[in-house]
Amino acid sequence: LRTAADRKDPRVAPALAKNFKGLPPALIITAEFDPLRDEGETYGEKLRAAGVPVTVTRYEGMIHGFFSMYEALDKGKLAIDESAEALRKAFAK
Repeated sequence: LRTAADRKDPRVAPALAKNFKGLPPALIITAEFDPLRDEGETYGEKLRAAGVPVTVTRYEGMIHGFFSMYEALDKGKLAIDESAEALRKAFAK
């Protein structure tokens, strides 16, 4: 981010967008011990309220970045599998 004002840009913080209608289906993965968890889950609630098909999965006991630690964390592997399945479904349509 270049300035503090950039933090309010919906391209940086999608939950700050004014309109969520018509967005494609979404998969939002959060971790229990992630400072961005609530922001991600709030975004999921806003998508759902706008009628967007959304799946929000919180991985309990996990930290930010667990997804990339799939070789050491079973839940990282599960999150990758969940993402891959969502992509398979999206591209099968």
